[in-house]
Amino acid sequence: MSVRIDAVTAGSPADKAGILPDDRIVSINDIPVQDEIDYQSLSSARLLKVITERNHTSYEYTIRKAEWTPLGLSLDETESMKPRHCRNRCLFCFVDQLPQGMRETLYVKDDDWRLSLMMGNYVTLTNVSEEEFNRILERKASPLYISVHATDPELRCVMLRNRNAGNLMDRLRLLKENDLQFHCQVVLCPGVNDGEILRRTITDLASLYPAAQSMAIVPVGLTKHRQGLADLKGFDKESARNLIEFVKSYQQQYLQEFGTRFVYPSDEFYCICNEPIPESSEYEDYPQIENGVGMLRLLEQECQEAFEFLFSEGFPDTVPGRKILIPTGVSARPFIEKLAQRYAPEGTDVQVVAVINRFFGESITVTGLIVGRDLIDELKGIPCSELMLCDTMLRAQTECFLDETTLDDVRKALGKPIRVVQNNGESFIRALWGMEEENG
Repeated sequence: MSVRIDAVTAGSPADKAGILPDDRIVSINDIPVQDEIDYQSLSSARLLKVITERNHTSYEYTIRKAEWTPLGLSLDETESMKPRHCRNRCLFCFVDQLPQGMRETLYVKDDDWRLSLMMGNYVTLTNVSEEEFNRILERKASPLYISVHATDPELRCVMLRNRNAGNLMDRLRLLKENDLQFHCQVVLCPGVNDGEILRRTITDLASLYPAAQSMAIVPVGLTKHRQGLADLKGFDKESARNLIEFVKSYQQQYLQEFGTRFVYPSDEFYCICNEPIPESSEYEDYPQIENGVGMLRLLEQECQEAFEFLFSEGFPDTVPGRKILIPTGVSARPFIEKLAQRYAPEGTDVQVVAVINRFFGESITVTGLIVGRDLIDELKGIPCSELMLCDTMLRAQTECFLDETTLDDVRKALGKPIRVVQNNGESFIRALWGMEEENG
């Protein structure tokens, strides 16, 4: 077992010792290096015995350095961090609900605890052997992000369609006993894991506080492409409002007991039932922002702070007669419209348009899943001088939508300039005022 070394930092301890790119690292202090997790953990020590291979010959290096000083190696990610595929067949899996003909990478399901540690991906731990779980404990992998869905062992096996899914609570207790922390999420399916099952899930996870740092509840997402899949239903105004009220009592209880609300509904519940988004203080330090918990409130907070900072010495001149069109998901439209009305410069006309999602189905209402074809169909013919487009609609570092249309396709079809706006308050304010983004 060994991993190819992709690069060696010039002047680093590894470079000074004579380790070269394309060497293969075998072990550090007699412990095999399987991946980036092993390398980062093992290389933090002051005294290292590093074994490498070059042209089938082993080399041993003794390296002394300051504790936590980087050793200076970059490992080949294709070997060391190739994602591990999911072994579940969850009732609610969004990937199973994708239409055919999309790019192949969208159909790949990963369930890799290493990506949970390094990137915040949520994992179920169902494909982790006892040996691998011991490695999690030995490497002090914390915090992890864990998809729970239900702590009832039998129901979790049913929901994940995996007979090995029922031992989660035992593993979470071991994480706590080893002083490791984790954040939890529940994809809530009405009639499946709500009601008393949800009550048990919340109290079970709260019993593991402070190892269990927070819990997010997100509504199941159901596309129109569910032929042959489990019969599930989504949330309506009444059920979303009931969920919010159900959670509030636990938030009050845990705020008194722990000093934190611990469990949070995602923004989508509030949007579904048109309830006001909680104040920023109720999200504390936004522990579940990537799950859409507090994202709208944080955006509003960022807008206010950016507005006060950018215009502390007065307002710049603006181009008169601008007419901006902002497409957004159905659920976020009222909130975005309020922000636009509050912060747009005088003389600028801003129209916020809710884009119906016909590609995935009208029950999908989030901005990040809007595709190019739906944008074109919804916006064609609406007069404007420019479009403001949230970057969450595009694949990271590309100009492609999920339906493989491109930004240029949309620009040509609508005949309007498009400004892609990062999903934060300052970028939103700058776009409204026609200001350039600052680099760096």
